[in-house]
Amino acid sequence: MHIEQIYTGCLAQGAYYIESEGEAAIIDPLRESQPYLERMKERGATIKYIFETHFHADFVSGHLDLAKKTGATIIYGPNAETAYDKYTAKDGEEFKLGKVTFRILHTPGHTPESTTFLLLDEAGKPHALFTGDTLFIGDVGRPDLAQKKGELTKEDLAGWLYDSLRNKIMPLPDDVIVYPAHGAGSACGKNMSSETWSTLGEQKRNNYALRADMTKEEFIQEVTAGLAPPPQYFAKNARMNKMGYESFDTVMKRGARALSPKEFEDAANATDAVILDVRDKEDFVQGFIPNSVFIGLDGTFAPWVGALIPDLQQAILIVAPKGREEETVKRLSRVGYDNSIGYLDGGFDAWKADGREVDQIKSVHAKEFAEIYTGNDSIKVLDVRKPTEWEGEHLENSDNFPLDFISSNMHTIDKGEEYYLHCRTGYRSTVAASILKSRGFDKVIDIIDTLEDMTEAGIPTTDYVCPSKKVKA
Repeated sequence: MHIEQIYTGCLAQGAYYIESEGEAAIIDPLRESQPYLERMKERGATIKYIFETHFHADFVSGHLDLAKKTGATIIYGPNAETAYDKYTAKDGEEFKLGKVTFRILHTPGHTPESTTFLLLDEAGKPHALFTGDTLFIGDVGRPDLAQKKGELTKEDLAGWLYDSLRNKIMPLPDDVIVYPAHGAGSACGKNMSSETWSTLGEQKRNNYALRADMTKEEFIQEVTAGLAPPPQYFAKNARMNKMGYESFDTVMKRGARALSPKEFEDAANATDAVILDVRDKEDFVQGFIPNSVFIGLDGTFAPWVGALIPDLQQAILIVAPKGREEETVKRLSRVGYDNSIGYLDGGFDAWKADGREVDQIKSVHAKEFAEIYTGNDSIKVLDVRKPTEWEGEHLENSDNFPLDFISSNMHTIDKGEEYYLHCRTGYRSTVAASILKSRGFDKVIDIIDTLEDMTEAGIPTTDYVCPSKKVKA
C-alpha cells in the first residue's frame, strides 16, 4: 500500500494518490491531470477510481479530464447529482483497490453529499480516513456553503455534521490517520491547523468540535459562530464541479499564448480584458501597464483572484515574470478563471523597450511615512486587512477598508482625496492600490513595509486585543 499526499500551498489543498498491487485511486484531484498521470507512469500503475469527497467550492476539481485520460470511474457518495456520468456509491459500500479496500461513509454536514473514505488495509483493519471538508486538523468544515433559502439552513447542516462526526467518524479507532482536503489558509473552515494530517485520537483530544461532552446545541452554536461570508467564487466553482467544465488542455492552449506588445495592447482594447500583473510587488510598484491590476503569484494568488474578479468568464491578459506565464494560466484555471487569452511576451521589460506608456503607484517606506504621519491629524489612512485583524490592533486614526470588499466599499471614499494604504506585509495594500488606481483614484499612496516596521518607526497603534478574548467578551 502506497499513500501520497499531494499538497498545494496556494489553495491549502490536499489531493491523494493511493496505490496497491498496481491499481491506484486519486482523491480530490486538482484541475491539471499531469501530476497524477506522471505518478501512474512512474510507478507502472493504472488509475482505477477517482473519489470526490463533495462538490468543492474553493477550486475546480480535475475529475472529468482525469477520467477521460485514464478511463477511471468517478465516484461520489449519496446525494451527489451531476450533469456527467459518474458512480453514486451507497453508504457503507466498499471498493477494492489491489489488496486494500475503500469503504464509503456518508457524512453530510459541510454539504449534503459530503462523504469520507475509510481505507482498510490488507487485513481489513481501518488504516486511514480521507475526510474531505468534513473533518480538518483542529477544525471541521463550515456548514453554511450549501444553504438553500427556505429549505436548508446552516444550523440544519451543522446538526447533520454533528451526527456525522459522532456516529460515523468518532467511533473509529484512535490510530486511524486523518487526511483532510485542506489545511491552514483555506476559507473552508475557521481555525485549521498548519498540520496537514493527524490521527483520530489526537483530534478527539485537541479538536474543539470533537469534545466528548459537547451537546448538539453547543456544537451548532460554535461551528456557526463567526463565519465570514464565503468568497463570491465559491458557489460558481461548486456549480462547475457539479455541471462540468471546459477541458484543461483547451484552457491552457488559449491562455498560454505569447503576444507582442502591440498584439497585447490590441487585445486589451478589443476585448475589455483585465490586465493582470502577477509579478513581485516590489517590481510592480516600480512601473506597470496603465490600468493593470496587481495580484502577485507569490501571495495567496488564486483565492485573491476569486475574491476580486467577480466574473469567471472575464477575459484576462497576463503580465508575468519570465518562465511563469503558463503557471499563471494554470493557477487561474484551478479556481475557474478559464478565459485567459494570452500573456505579454518578454513581460513588462518588453513593454518598456517598445516605448509604450507606463504608470506607477506612489509608495513610501515606514520611516518616511512616520515623518508624514506625525502631527498630521488630517492624514487619511486605509487599513485593507480583514476586520478581525484591524480590531485586534491598528494604527491610530486609520480606517478599515478591507480588500475583500473593496468594490462594494469604493463609494465611501473620494477620488479627490489622498489616501495612504497599508496591510500587514504590503501585499494586500499593493493589490488595493492597483485596483483603486485602475478605477480613477489617482491619489493613493502605498505603504510597502510591514505593520511591524511601522510600529518600530514610532507610529502609534491601538492596544492589542486577542481575537479569542474579544469573541468571548
